Amino acid sequence: MTKHTPKPDDRSDNVEKLQEMVFNTIENMEEAEASMQFSDGEQKANIEQKNERRRESIEGMREEIKDEAASQENKYQ
Repeated sequence: MTKHTPKPDDRSDNVEKLQEMVFNTIENMEEAEASMQFSDGEQKANIEQKNERRRESIEGMREEIKDEAASQENKYQ
């Protein structure tokens, strides 16, 4: 049986990845809001709820971006 060694933790591009995730989430929100004009009451409510969860996720991702950027400045110490 061979022993697998874990890959080294490469966090150098985490900020960029998180920024891309925020951008994609905002795009999804905008597309969902545009589709609301073709939705009925229940579908609109579901879209609004999902977009609220997306807003909360974006807030969390932005906090994580700040943390990662600070960690990069401090050389992950």
